[in-house]
This record gives sequence, structure tokens and C-alpha cells, in this order.
Amino acid sequence: MKLVINSLCNAIASMERALKFADKRLILENIDEEETEVIKAGVIQKFEFTYELCWKFMKRWIEENISTGVVDGVTRRELFRLSAENRLIVDVEGWMEYHKARNRTSHAYDENIAEEVYQAAVKFLPEAKDFLIRLEVRND
Repeated sequence: MKLVINSLCNAIASMERALKFADKRLILENIDEEETEVIKAGVIQKFEFTYELCWKFMKRWIEENISTGVVDGVTRRELFRLSAENRLIVDVEGWMEYHKARNRTSHAYDENIAEEVYQAAVKFLPEAKDFLIRLEVRND
């Protein structure tokens, strides 16, 4: 069964817009600390949402195309391994790093953690776009 992936397409496009906006604004010399924090928080929020959709679509694709029970109760690492085996992603360890970054956002706010997650979000966008392309190709 073909997956409806509009929500993933929209999330990735929204994250890309947020990062482009951040790139434009954060290079300005007159931007204050408060605005920087808000811009980065917006990117982090887009990252959280997009990451969540990505792994859920990996799981759905595997359930629809491999077996409904194969991903029940598996760890995220195992889900990413299965996704790599099925050519949906390439770098299992990279996706584990995004998973760790996502988990760090749910703890108390810390400026250093926020910066680390922001940098992970920057690296994540090309991976999410690659996943989307691979999903579209394999979504029959």
C-alpha cells in the first residue's frame, strides 16, 4: 500500500525554510541574544517534528512492505538498521546521533545543549531530504 507522505514533505520543506531564515538572520552583526535564541528555538522545534515524522514513516514503510510485526517493540537502532537494509537511509549511526539530539531537547533548557541540537538540525536536513527521496522511490 502506498504511503501518503504529504506531511513529511511539508515538514521537511518547513524545516528547510526555517534554516534558510536562520542562516540569513544569524550572520547579521546587529542581532541580539534574545532574537538568536528564538530563531534557534524555531529551528530546533522544526527538527524535533521532522525527525519524529521521519522515523514514523520508516516504521510505516517497513510495516507495509516487509512485515507488520517486524518493527513492533524494536529499538530505534534496530529500526534504523532495518531502514538501512531496505535502502531508506544510509547512515545508521548518523540517525542515532539525531535520535540522541532529539532526546536532549526534552530536558531542561540549557544554552549549550540548544546549540548542539541546533547544529544537529543543520546536519539533519540533508539526511531527511535524502530519506524523503528514497521513500518516494520505494513508495509503491
